[in-house]
Amino acid sequence: MAWQPQPGPVAQLAQCLKDSLSGHDVSAQKNAEQMLRQAKSSPDINNYLAYICVTPSPPEGLDITSYHAARSAAAIMLKNNVKSNYKSLPDESKSYIRSTIVSGLRDANTQIRNFAGNVITEIVRQGGILDWPQVLPDLLSMVANEDGQASTEAQDGAMGALFKICEDNRRALDADYPNQGRPLVYLLPKFVELTNSPSAKIRSRALSAINVFLTEPIALTAKENIQSLLPQIVRLTSDENDDVRRFVCRTFALLADGMPAVLAPHLGGIVDYTLAQQKDVQNEELALDAAEFFFEASSTPVLRDNLQPFLSKIVPVLLDCMVYSEDDQLRLEGDDEDADVEDEAKDIKPQFATSKTSRSAAPSDGNAQQNDQSKTSANGYAYEDDDLSEGEIEEDDDLDIDPEDEWNLRKCSAASVDSLASHFGGMVFEFTLPWLMENLQHKDWPNREAAVLALGAIGPGCMNEIEPHLPKLIPYLISLLSDQQPVVRQITCWALSRYAGWASHLEGSSRQEFFEPMMDGILQRMLDGNKKVQESAASAFATLEEAANKELVPYANVIIQQFVRCFGRYKDKNMYILYDCVQTLAEHSGPELAKPELVDLLMPALIARWEKVQDESREMFPLLECLAFVATALGTHFTPFAKPFWERCIRIIHQNLEEGANANNLGSYDQPEKDFLVTSLDLLSSIIQALEEPYSTELAATAQPNMFELLAYSMKDSNNDVRQSAYALLGDCAIYIFPQLQQYLPTLMEILLHQLDLSQATEDPETAFRVINNACWSCGEIAMRQKEGMTPYVDRLLPKLAFIMLAPNVPESLNENAAIALGRLGIGCHQQLAPHLSQFASPFLQAMQKVGWTDEKGHAYKGFAHIVLDNPQAMEQCLLDLFGEMASAPGLMLTGMQADGPLQSFEKVLAQYKAMIGAGFDDYLHNLPPPQEQALRQLYAF
Repeated sequence: MAWQPQPGPVAQLAQCLKDSLSGHDVSAQKNAEQMLRQAKSSPDINNYLAYICVTPSPPEGLDITSYHAARSAAAIMLKNNVKSNYKSLPDESKSYIRSTIVSGLRDANTQIRNFAGNVITEIVRQGGILDWPQVLPDLLSMVANEDGQASTEAQDGAMGALFKICEDNRRALDADYPNQGRPLVYLLPKFVELTNSPSAKIRSRALSAINVFLTEPIALTAKENIQSLLPQIVRLTSDENDDVRRFVCRTFALLADGMPAVLAPHLGGIVDYTLAQQKDVQNEELALDAAEFFFEASSTPVLRDNLQPFLSKIVPVLLDCMVYSEDDQLRLEGDDEDADVEDEAKDIKPQFATSKTSRSAAPSDGNAQQNDQSKTSANGYAYEDDDLSEGEIEEDDDLDIDPEDEWNLRKCSAASVDSLASHFGGMVFEFTLPWLMENLQHKDWPNREAAVLALGAIGPGCMNEIEPHLPKLIPYLISLLSDQQPVVRQITCWALSRYAGWASHLEGSSRQEFFEPMMDGILQRMLDGNKKVQESAASAFATLEEAANKELVPYANVIIQQFVRCFGRYKDKNMYILYDCVQTLAEHSGPELAKPELVDLLMPALIARWEKVQDESREMFPLLECLAFVATALGTHFTPFAKPFWERCIRIIHQNLEEGANANNLGSYDQPEKDFLVTSLDLLSSIIQALEEPYSTELAATAQPNMFELLAYSMKDSNNDVRQSAYALLGDCAIYIFPQLQQYLPTLMEILLHQLDLSQATEDPETAFRVINNACWSCGEIAMRQKEGMTPYVDRLLPKLAFIMLAPNVPESLNENAAIALGRLGIGCHQQLAPHLSQFASPFLQAMQKVGWTDEKGHAYKGFAHIVLDNPQAMEQCLLDLFGEMASAPGLMLTGMQADGPLQSFEKVLAQYKAMIGAGFDDYLHNLPPPQEQALRQLYAF
């Protein structure tokens, strides 16, 4: 007999579900949550949840409003249960849920239809397409109203469910199943048929479902059928419904990105169509989707080259769309001086730390490097892709979002102009110039603002054409930094930053006339009364710092004075980008920042902020990153400030490791932020590099808890970024405080050996390779100092390093770092490595040939030469390669490294082979290209 619900449990469960959402009655809510946890163990719980979700009539004791809340909660709980336990559900329960939940798509309430669709989608995702073969035909039949019984609500619910299934199962629907084929082969023509529906809503949603499979990577079925699909899309261009035309524009944009060659023959008609839609200023969503086509097409070589004949049409429309809409104008005119208003937590975007990068192709010194810091473009239009995984829904859709942070018609149009300008240069300038002349000094601020945006957008691409005009344009832009409208000042900061490269390389009187006023103007705006202008100016100044590099050194005093004022005035949000300004100055000024007067200005401001920020604040990430750059720049001058920073980093690392361990033990999903570990480890690295050895040794020796024990835990962390920074710190400890490190090597080397395993790089290989890279580098640094003490590890290190060195599908820098580590290992352990030389000599030399000559390469060749001297016969197949490398070594480097370098070892190698080959040695050297033979004879005494 089929399962039937009992009235009592239905009423009780519905009441619990309703109470679980009762925010005003905390006691009832807690009781309900406890009862629901207990109810999860009932074998019939999911059946009851499905029944309550789809049953519109409330049980006794609940009114319609309360019951609606219960139905919603039932659907959410059912979806979560399906997500976590579907495969373990009894077959009878699965059958009941599948047969029941579909009726929820017919509900009169839109929300319930959507919830039912979510459950259906989750069942398909967890069970697979073939586990419920009838779901697609049933939903399509309901949408098409094949039995004449489907209401408008049912058609809407079924179409919504189909779209969700497509979004969440796009790969599964395009997969080829034995004896079944690809479900999309059946599904795609059905969607095309539905684009003929009399319902505009179904037409638009059917097309949006098709677009799911035109998104990169485009489904194979869509590719195979594109020639028959395209005429159906073109047919819809004449549709009267705005939403249908929106999705037509979106289709063109997706094809421009994924299959541009398909559109190329029809480009003229598509350009005219999308321009017509973009001009519909009453429908900004439609205009944005149309503008997306030009954004994609201008970034795609196949289409971009063919856009040239249409630039005279395209550019003016894009420029007009960069003017703020009337609604935006009213909103922005309400902006006023808010610099003294405290930021709310929701105003501050999450910040993510950047860890120490792994060593790039040719490590030049002993310092693990840091990632370049990207600059925030406060007024730009840089497109930021979602990082959502397939089918994942953005959780924060209901949060307050600043309209200025959203991708919109204005930003899309500006980005398209930027892209076109970078390719067509002068042609775009030709069509932009009349518009600029009309709008740059327009009486209405929205036109002035859009003209400044346009000037910034075309700047890099049209620099040759604009440069003759810059002596007039730059002073005018600087004057706009005092414009009455904050939004004009805001965009002007950004636009000026686009010309920072030009201005920063001027000399003499031109520098005084243009660069210095530009720099001063942006600096002054950093203390604007409007926080968005402050943010824009700080971002612009960071860009100017990048462009000017060391050219800013003479102005460091003035710059730091202004930074200190900003530290005194900025609220929390803009503090983040101020750190970026400081660290960029530190990065490019280097030791020049260590002048006592500059240190006395900057450090008190940083320390004041350091003392204010709490350990658990996300502001700690950019602050720690900033301090790492400052410590490196100040060098030994950082010594008086180091201890409090060091001790707090140790405390933060310990706290976060402890919290992580507790979360793991409890099976909690609430893991601590790994960025706290990353940035704290990086600052420890910078302090060790900056201080003289006695001071850094004292800090390491007195750290509580023990720093090396914390390092060991960090090297085993589950997060790649944490391990990457941990191995950077390990290498720095080997270089700068090896005596302190040495006693912990037995433990740390075992962890390092485990890390040198490429099989661990299956998930997120890019970051995993960076971890292994740093592990190779730190291994080499330890080998340089532990020398013969590496003997216990050689037999395990050799196969791991050789495997990495030979691996074909890893970054070259990883092959090279493994080779360098292996060579350095030969300094103290050459006798153990020598019997295996014939197996790794050739790939070692091939990897090393790509590395520039640095001290690290010199060390590696010194060790390799020792190995060769122990087993010279093993070099028979690649001896000339070794001689070629020896000939390429710079003489100054060889003599400069003295005993640490390979000079004496290379001379011994040559003497060894001269003795072995005998009289024929000179003839053998003639096999080298003449320049190499000559260099070899000049460099070495033999």
